[in-house]
Amino acid sequence: MALIKDYMPPSRENWEWVVYLFQFFPVLASLQWAISWYGAGKTSSNSRFNIPGKIAWLTMEAPGFLTLLYIMNTLPAEQGIASLPWENKAMGALFVIHYIYRAIMTPFLNPSMSPIHPLVWLFALTFQLSNGTSIGCWLGGYGPTTRAEWQKEANFKAGGRMVFGIMIWALGLLTNVYHDDELREIRRAAIRNQKKRAAEADSSTGKGKSGEKGVDKVYMIPQNGLFTWILYPHYLCEWIEWGGFWIVGGWGCVPARNFLVNEIAAMLPRAVSGKRWYIERFGKEKVGNRKAIIPGIL
Repeated sequence: MALIKDYMPPSRENWEWVVYLFQFFPVLASLQWAISWYGAGKTSSNSRFNIPGKIAWLTMEAPGFLTLLYIMNTLPAEQGIASLPWENKAMGALFVIHYIYRAIMTPFLNPSMSPIHPLVWLFALTFQLSNGTSIGCWLGGYGPTTRAEWQKEANFKAGGRMVFGIMIWALGLLTNVYHDDELREIRRAAIRNQKKRAAEADSSTGKGKSGEKGVDKVYMIPQNGLFTWILYPHYLCEWIEWGGFWIVGGWGCVPARNFLVNEIAAMLPRAVSGKRWYIERFGKEKVGNRKAIIPGIL
């Protein structure tokens, strides 16, 4: 059942407007090259309006995949489609799997998350809703809806392309999770050290000094995996993941292409400015020859 007629799920005309306008997201994202402020993560600032990190993350990231699920479950009936091809469902599953990890699991896996400014939360929410609508409608009825249409999406068999794309997607996801966990381990280690010092203090003085300090601003330079060569491998691995997703959809899948391009546009300036942050905090010697996000290049 449509929540709002012609808007959720959107009519084809309205969906085409969403896809068209979403292509210009890099223009907005390019402002990050000129603005050093970013109210989240390492550069999160103190503001009375800040939203607690885990709550903000969950509420700004989850609406994207929930929107996609809603559209894929309602749009086919409105378009007179009895059942979507397995390719549509498989591609939708890739999107949902990623965001179950990113939106739902990450806040619980992370020992802490820095507060997020409402402006960052709003932009991220808008991105997720636009992206979920763009991809969800393509998969739910406005893209290929038969096996024959999927076969036309590339110059070679769709099945082979999809297997290759899923392999690239899985590589990106797994390496993304690995490097995320390397970052999480920094704060897990900080918590362990705090507990150890507190226990030693209690045993030596007999006084209760076991209160834990926050670790949301504890940072180090990770050493394992691609962190050996770059500072933001989790960003690079996510690009690889969504590159595989685009391969699954085929060259003509504009929503998947927009997603990848927009991710790069949003994350590249943050990685470059993030390298400057690492140098300011730890010094050039400790950062060494590490690049920001592409080994040996950038």
